[in-house]
Amino acid sequence: MINRFSSRRQPLHESFLNERLRNAKSYDRIAGYFSSSILEVAGEALETIEGKIRIVCNSDLDVRDVETAKAAEIAIRKEWCAGIEEKYGESGQPRFAKLYQLLQSGKMEVRVLPSELFGLIHGKAGVIHLTDATQTAFMGSANETYSAWKLNYELVWEDPSSEAVQWVQEEFNALWNHPKAVKLPEFVIEDIGRISKRKVVSIEDWAKTKDPAGAIVESPVYRREYGLWAHQKYFVQLAFGDHVSGKGARYVLADMVGLGKTVQLALAAQLMALYGDKPVLIIAPKTLLWQWQDEMVTLLDMPSAVWDGKQWVDENGYKYPMAGVEGIRKCPRRVGIVSQGLIVRGGELSKYLLAGNYECVVVDECHRARRRNLKPDGENEPSDPNNLLRFLYEMASRTKSLLLATATPVQLYPIEAYDLLDVLSRGNDHVLGNDFSMWRKLSNRKRVFNLILGREAPPANFEETWEWIRNPVPAAQVHDQIFGALRRRMEMPEVQAVLEGAKISLLSPVDKNRIERSTTDFFMQYNPFIRHIVRRTRTFLETTVDPETHEPYLKPVHVRLFGENEQDAIPLPGYLEDAYQTAESFCRELGERMRSAGFMRTMLLRRIGSSIEAGKNTAIKMLGGEMQDYDTEEDDDAGDEAREIDGPTSNIAKTLTEKERTLLLQLVRTLEKHKDRDPKYLELRRYLLEKQWLELGCIVFSQYYDTVKCMADLLTLEMPAEPIGIYAGSNKSAILKGGRYVRTTKEEIKASVRTGEIRILFGTDAASEGLNLQRLGTLINLDLPWNPTRLEQRKGRIQRIGQVRDTVYVYNMRYKGSVEDRVHELLSSRLEHIFDLFGQIPDVLEDAWVEVALGSKEKASEIIDAVPIQHPFEMKYNKIEKVDFERCAEVLNDIERREILLRRW
Repeated sequence: MINRFSSRRQPLHESFLNERLRNAKSYDRIAGYFSSSILEVAGEALETIEGKIRIVCNSDLDVRDVETAKAAEIAIRKEWCAGIEEKYGESGQPRFAKLYQLLQSGKMEVRVLPSELFGLIHGKAGVIHLTDATQTAFMGSANETYSAWKLNYELVWEDPSSEAVQWVQEEFNALWNHPKAVKLPEFVIEDIGRISKRKVVSIEDWAKTKDPAGAIVESPVYRREYGLWAHQKYFVQLAFGDHVSGKGARYVLADMVGLGKTVQLALAAQLMALYGDKPVLIIAPKTLLWQWQDEMVTLLDMPSAVWDGKQWVDENGYKYPMAGVEGIRKCPRRVGIVSQGLIVRGGELSKYLLAGNYECVVVDECHRARRRNLKPDGENEPSDPNNLLRFLYEMASRTKSLLLATATPVQLYPIEAYDLLDVLSRGNDHVLGNDFSMWRKLSNRKRVFNLILGREAPPANFEETWEWIRNPVPAAQVHDQIFGALRRRMEMPEVQAVLEGAKISLLSPVDKNRIERSTTDFFMQYNPFIRHIVRRTRTFLETTVDPETHEPYLKPVHVRLFGENEQDAIPLPGYLEDAYQTAESFCRELGERMRSAGFMRTMLLRRIGSSIEAGKNTAIKMLGGEMQDYDTEEDDDAGDEAREIDGPTSNIAKTLTEKERTLLLQLVRTLEKHKDRDPKYLELRRYLLEKQWLELGCIVFSQYYDTVKCMADLLTLEMPAEPIGIYAGSNKSAILKGGRYVRTTKEEIKASVRTGEIRILFGTDAASEGLNLQRLGTLINLDLPWNPTRLEQRKGRIQRIGQVRDTVYVYNMRYKGSVEDRVHELLSSRLEHIFDLFGQIPDVLEDAWVEVALGSKEKASEIIDAVPIQHPFEMKYNKIEKVDFERCAEVLNDIERREILLRRW
């Protein structure tokens, strides 16, 4: 017998839903939309059900979001968090508590299907298995929500016949077991429990708890992105814990590229800014300044201001004009970001920065702070610091906490890591002890490395061992049974770093025995380098299993390289060989009267090797012309391309001889004639279309905007229906479609990549720092940057946290016989080995490219051979522990948080 129900005639929740569920043994439900508000209607009835409650519901997920379990988890998490604010409020907490209990116990299970598969919102039905062994089926317009069962006009038909029950059950089973159906992620379940206990606290109350989670768990990185990974949470808690303890945080964060160093450092800095009352200073390479500001506001809702050389620019783009460099002391935000290059050049600006006191100073790419007299076996020599290192030595004592960041704390020699620790130690005895420490003595430096690397046996007598351990004494958290016990025995608080030597008399025989047994471990595992350098490699995170989840801490993302074999180099066609020879002839002529001809040769060959268009534009610029699409990515910190065009090139036109001008004009004509037959474009097209990389999504990199623009222009003519993104600096980001060029923002481009609307994106190096492209599965390098860090950063755009694929593809283009090809030949036998040792290719190898370009293959070989066969500082850096931010229910008042971060220096 069919029963019909109308909310116009009687309340559906009483006349049908609750009455049936009170006698239910189990409940299977196809719900177009599921909400916790159903518990306000049927909460008690649901709790009385003996067996399982299974609900399959729709979601706005893209089908591509559920191609892998990890991708589905991230997508559902983001969808849940997108509307989280409307779920807050004490009135809803009781039903969230009930829902959490049902889900956590396993009594209720929820699976989600992308709505575009079936449009589940149009089909609602259910099967209720009753305690008397009978069954009933129903269908109608009602979703599994409060408004559906109690407020809306809804119709429900019930049919207890076996045919109807079987029919609905088959439909349910088909959806429940569908390969695209995804279980509700653990994060969502735990977040439901968190919301049920959520409480907003003031800044004063938060500071008393000293719990970093309260200021983090509702930030955009949690609510709009995929949250923090275990290694990131560990570092944030470690740094903030040291800061609030009173001793200050002093660390080198040396995680590999692509493991999220920026967000870790920014979060730690934000917490310190909220806890203290002094400014926060971030020092980064020029090309990273805007990335820092963008990531902080996008991921952390963290206001900041960038000093652009003349004025401060806040996160909204508002400029604060200053009368002079002294304006750098008038930052309009609690957090200020300054270029390394301004410090490298020295001058008044550095002095003004050194006149202040800071809550925290963060230095990105800190390996650029180096001694000038770096050489093998130079450990016992005094340092001759470059400008950046000298500045940091002085700045260290002006800040409570100091965080340095680099993927390569050692480029060549162990003393480089010592110099970074020496910076951290200025004004803080917890790092290397006081001025009388064994770790600080200049004559001891070589022995320091022999001891910690196991080249020398630990001291034989206890008195000497005691001198190494007591100054400074490691924190209790390093090893509680050894150092915690020692501190308790000596009644030594954590803020105290050094014990007096005479305290040895207070040690009991048990204390001495414990210390003697751990001497080797102390030098190898608990020394200052291990304690203050935090380095997690991708291999470690991908192979180390989390004891709670029984899965690796990080999903492995493998890289398959293309273009690495000798036969993969692109042959130079005759017209390009002619162009190269013409460029060489021009540079030889120039070399007879200009010292910078070697630089000109290097630059011109690099740009011709990038694209015909880039080479042509360079030649035109040298002739005194202007090109609309000409650009170079400037970096006043690195100095490799900073003054390529606006320096020597623009001055050449005024002094060209007739023969030089003739050669340049010949070069321009040759390149112009063949600009539509660029071999790299043909190769790009082959990989995108014939090898179908376009279907996987592709990011195409070049050092030069004119290369990016011309390649995108050619491609859009062949694929007029395909939107093509250009992600570049100087407001040149755009979307091309059908030959139309439409300027747009970087945010719009990133959003289009995330939704899958844009499958091919062209980008320049400086503009793409920090760009997260987990949706794209392939990368093509049209040219190879000579700075190895940039090459790693390019790869890190797709081989990064959140990548949904197990393997990504990378193709490095190079011409046969080019500078890139000759360096590749020199490096190929050792490149993988060097990468495995250092975690990335050391920046010092950039010099090898320069020497090859200048024709000195022997000098290039010497530079490469200087890189050690074995890593000179291979130690157990890896540090990770369980940190639970996700369940934090006491959250910091967001209005108060922003008010503090918006304060001026």
